[in-house]
Amino acid sequence: MNNHAIIDDLLKSLPDTPVPVRSVLVGAHWTAVCSTHCGLATTLIGGKPHDHTTVVRDAGDLHRKSAQELAAYARSENFLEASIGVAAINSLLEVTEQDAVEMNASEVLMKKGAGKNVAIVGHFPFIPRLRKAVGNLWVLEQHPTGDDHPAEAAAGLIPRADVVALTASALINHTLDDLLALCSPEALVLILGPSTPLSPVLFDHGATIIAGSRVIDEAAVLNYIGQGATFQQVKGVRLLAFTRPGASPVNQGT
Repeated sequence: MNNHAIIDDLLKSLPDTPVPVRSVLVGAHWTAVCSTHCGLATTLIGGKPHDHTTVVRDAGDLHRKSAQELAAYARSENFLEASIGVAAINSLLEVTEQDAVEMNASEVLMKKGAGKNVAIVGHFPFIPRLRKAVGNLWVLEQHPTGDDHPAEAAAGLIPRADVVALTASALINHTLDDLLALCSPEALVLILGPSTPLSPVLFDHGATIIAGSRVIDEAAVLNYIGQGATFQQVKGVRLLAFTRPGASPVNQGT
């Protein structure tokens, strides 16, 4: 399988005319690229201090590139570069907010997952609340803790799930294409997290709902993420969820 199929389609969807980059900020948890808009992505980096395998090409001069040039970094096997690339993609996307519901992804999962089998890739802060609201909950994690399942269990669990929630960080580490391929055709598939490109391209690849973020106060967001804030600490962001045309609206139950 082409692990870059979604990224390639996102890149094709971007404007042809080069857009200047106004700023790039790589924080401990979040990366921001500001061009037309301010786009966010999870900061993925190697596990060791001063990890020389995660050297970013042209660091210090990234703001001199076009946003489209930075967006191409999303294909990089260096996940820190890929983080910058996905943030750049998000900075170029035009979003029609009247088509969205302002809703946290955890609320969507509680409504849609009541009494059902739910598989989540990524250990989110809302997991304990969600566990009480749904039938079976299978949490898959690269570094499992507690009741989490290891990432290798995905092939056995995801096809059995009625509702699947995939972290958009999987776009950065190039596992999203494979994870989507595991989903049952009948499953409701949610891609969530601030890294999520709010683009219909994700619907073309099997997503039912995309739940991401839109920066509404750029200065505030850059201040927070530049000081190492987790997403729960960041102010100046609106959470938006979009439903694939023809699917049950995001704010309805099953």
